[in-house]
Amino acid sequence: MKPSLVLLALTAPLLIAAAPPRAADGHPDLSGVWTNASITHLVRPRASDPLVVSPAEADAIARGNPMVRRIAADAKPSNLDKDILADGDTGAGYNMGWIEPGDRLAQVNGQYRTSWIVDPADGQLPLSDQGRRRIAASEAAHRTELAEGPEALMPWDRCLISSRGSGGPGMLNNIYNSNYQIVQTPGAVAIVVEMIHDVRNIPVFPSASAARAAHGPAALHPWLGDSVGWWEGASLVVETVHVNPEQGRTGPLYLSPDAKVIERFTRVSPEQITYAFTVDDPAYYSRPWRAEMSLNARKDRIYEYACHEGNYGLVGVLSGARHVEAAK
Repeated sequence: MKPSLVLLALTAPLLIAAAPPRAADGHPDLSGVWTNASITHLVRPRASDPLVVSPAEADAIARGNPMVRRIAADAKPSNLDKDILADGDTGAGYNMGWIEPGDRLAQVNGQYRTSWIVDPADGQLPLSDQGRRRIAASEAAHRTELAEGPEALMPWDRCLISSRGSGGPGMLNNIYNSNYQIVQTPGAVAIVVEMIHDVRNIPVFPSASAARAAHGPAALHPWLGDSVGWWEGASLVVETVHVNPEQGRTGPLYLSPDAKVIERFTRVSPEQITYAFTVDDPAYYSRPWRAEMSLNARKDRIYEYACHEGNYGLVGVLSGARHVEAAK
């Protein structure tokens, strides 16, 4: 056999193995367990930072990341000769052993990325004046010393939806449990979000027009929004509207009730899905903006998230608030 043919024969199995798998209906198969754990986040740390960095720069950023350093420090044995309770740090009860954010910048299309946002080019949210007021109000509410009742707390503190935007749309990485299970059938895709317990049930239609016609009434604002999907070539496209106002006010991805989010899931290899989303919300943003990330395959199972079962934290927060009020 000629050398060129030998090379082709040797590489052909590798090329076949690297091809994205397909479902029985011929569409790319998105099924599996995936993670977007990473120290990359939605917004770039500084507008002057580049979107793409070299492997050496990525290593340096990871070594200097405060969360990565805190996890490493917390993993060291405790010094029992030191009065470890003297500092009064109540936050230490939620130690770093629970935290699993990832320890590297994300690779998207083979590039180390410093933010999920790719447009605008500076990696910042293109906020409108109303968007800035929305964020300021949300941050002020989060700093409120005393909670008047359960409704004053964030939705994830009440175990209603995933924290830090990990439920979507778009689906952002969390400080732990940044895992998803996708179950795909010809007529629907279900995305199980490990954090809290959410499931996104997305009906899939033959065309964009048929999908958009299936949106529910605007008066309904379900948690995680009203999502419908269709295939465009190798990508599953998901359009979400009517996001619940309570969800949209809490961030980090702020959405008004009139916002529209378009997500694209593209299986680029057996080990990776390229996940991109565009936010079109004239209320909170001065123009549409776009983000990209990778969902990386995991061999693990995801676990049922029992949020407040046996957890007295919420009762403690409210009881403490009433105690402080009574003492005034």
